[in-house]
Amino acid sequence: MQINPSKTRALTLAGILAILVAALGLAACNGVPANVQPTIQAGVQTAQAVAPTIAAAATALGPTVNAAVGTVQAQVTQVAPTIAAVATQAAGGQQPSGALVYANNIDDIVSLDPAIAYEFSGVLIDHNVYEGLVQFIGADLANLKPALAEKWDIKDAGDHWELTFTLRDDAKFSSGNPVTADDVVYSIQRAIALNKSPAFLYTDIAKLTQESVTAKDPKTVVITMPKDASPQALLTIFTFTLGGIVDSKEVKAHEVNGDWGSGWLLDHSAGTGPYVIDHWTKDSEVLLKANPNASVQPKIAQVLMKHVPESNNQQALLEKGDADIAQNLTPEQIADVTTKPGVASVKGDSLLLFYIGMNVGVKPLDNPKVREAIRTVIDYDGITKDLLSGNGTKWQTMIPNGLFGANSDTPFQQDVAAAKALLKEAGVENGFEIELGVPSGAAPGGVAWADLAAKVQSDLDQIGIKATIQQVAQAELLTNYRAQKGQLTMILWGPDFPDPDANVGSWTDYAAKSIAYRNAWDDKQAAADGRAAALETDLAKRAAEYKALTEYVLHNGPYAVLYQPTQLFGVRSNVQGFEWNPMGYADLWTVSKQ
Repeated sequence: MQINPSKTRALTLAGILAILVAALGLAACNGVPANVQPTIQAGVQTAQAVAPTIAAAATALGPTVNAAVGTVQAQVTQVAPTIAAVATQAAGGQQPSGALVYANNIDDIVSLDPAIAYEFSGVLIDHNVYEGLVQFIGADLANLKPALAEKWDIKDAGDHWELTFTLRDDAKFSSGNPVTADDVVYSIQRAIALNKSPAFLYTDIAKLTQESVTAKDPKTVVITMPKDASPQALLTIFTFTLGGIVDSKEVKAHEVNGDWGSGWLLDHSAGTGPYVIDHWTKDSEVLLKANPNASVQPKIAQVLMKHVPESNNQQALLEKGDADIAQNLTPEQIADVTTKPGVASVKGDSLLLFYIGMNVGVKPLDNPKVREAIRTVIDYDGITKDLLSGNGTKWQTMIPNGLFGANSDTPFQQDVAAAKALLKEAGVENGFEIELGVPSGAAPGGVAWADLAAKVQSDLDQIGIKATIQQVAQAELLTNYRAQKGQLTMILWGPDFPDPDANVGSWTDYAAKSIAYRNAWDDKQAAADGRAAALETDLAKRAAEYKALTEYVLHNGPYAVLYQPTQLFGVRSNVQGFEWNPMGYADLWTVSKQ
């Protein structure tokens, strides 16, 4: 029998290849020492390279040999990625694994599009999915750090400000597309064009237009601002969800009827952050998965944000180990669960304000004396001491404690007689009927919305104001509130960037279409004073201006500020690295489970 040399080589190579595949399979199961990692990678590359040659040489060997070679090729294709991953780990890389279950009341989500999300749950999620040009790290709100921009410069260009951002070279979107200046331009222009709830931060606070932002080259972005806007304010705005940069190629591919891709980004993502959005099931859950192209890999591969509106259910899940973090436990529940094995607690500062908005477009709320009567009859101490068990501070002005310009004056104590006198002066001494809109479920800070509403309802009843509680999901409540359809609306507010103007502009400027607009309060002098304070560079003068303005709004505005909460979390004892930022989010990519 004559031996064909090409067949012999093919069989020999196939045998060697099979042995290599077996060795690689064992390595994948048993781990790879760091000193052999380069050899294994080279072996994978060699195996992949010679497989086509083997197939070609073995054409004449018959179906049996061809099938064997095909099997070997398939094994190489299947095993090579596994070996590459194992080799990476052996060299010191760390692949995320495991899952974190986060129980929270997330019925406030309207959209997960960073140009639209303006609700607390959406902000928490998008913070972990998108990056902006700059960022704050951890709970530090004083020192801006690079994010997608490795450096930036502010230039006084005479009649305007000019900000130049230089992008990192290594940043990639979850799609694998590199981040370019065009993506930054598109993201800012897109937010302005959509003109959703957070857009005023660009258009009214920073006074940007679509023409304000340009790409000088693929890695350089130039933004121009008028002199009556603050460059420092814009930098802090970029740390908010609105500043998240989206993959322009990916989003454009999903545009429908000129929607700028908002229909797709409702429950998908196109960012550079540590996580991507796998899915959002309304009033059920949001699942985040690790973004393989992120510059910082999360320590846990998946985060399940589970909608659990009732704090009792959150507690039960936490105690059983079915939830790792519970956000909405009451102080009493925190005290209870921390006596159980395997459960601990974490406390975080907050810049939130719980308040009642009073729509001045609804009579008799248009009368300042009626609004003052409502502020006067509320039992603030009863709320903070009894309902919150001290887990909150009585606070009555529009800038929260922790921000520059905060005014700690609390002139209102419950005074039923004084409140009745104010109603008499307003011509409604017998009281009136009104609706009190309130979210469902548990609120941040450890109190059920229903309990807080019932307390205020009881207080109002003492002066003849009959408040009918209308409790709905927070997303629905916000939709009505934003359309000026509320009467009394119990809600909470957190600043979008860590500067007093984040609250003052929203609470005083009707044109911003934010809080003042929702309550139909158009006080042009308050708006002008708020704008002047935002642009004041002399800190002493700025502090004095905020002092005067907060006192004016306290007595004339359409708000009854109730308190500023402390944020309490129940956590499993094996959860490490969870830190709450006072802006209302957490860097979930730093969390691990031991």
